[in-house]
Amino acid sequence: MAEEPDHARLRALEERIAKVKGAVEGPRKRHQDNQYSQAQLAWRMVVELVAGLGIGFGIGYGLDVLFGTLPIFMVLFIFAGLAAGVKTMLRSAKEVQERKAAQAAAEGDD
Repeated sequence: MAEEPDHARLRALEERIAKVKGAVEGPRKRHQDNQYSQAQLAWRMVVELVAGLGIGFGIGYGLDVLFGTLPIFMVLFIFAGLAAGVKTMLRSAKEVQERKAAQAAAEGDD
């Protein structure tokens, strides 16, 4: 019987400690809870731009080798790849902006 009061006191102490910790620290927001961190978004956009340039370079170089021309196709397709990469970056930025606006609207409704 001597053990039961000790367990009850320990439980009460743990509850008080948890309450104090919660009041001092406040609700903690985990980094993984965010959809995208700013660094992840930046890297995603950089990769999209470089991928567009790389694909444009590859197609242009391949056509130049195939037709035996000066690097005219390579230059044209690099610009086309740049345009495609920028367009994809803008689409990604718009998607993230819409997601944040929807999240803010959902939090405002609460």
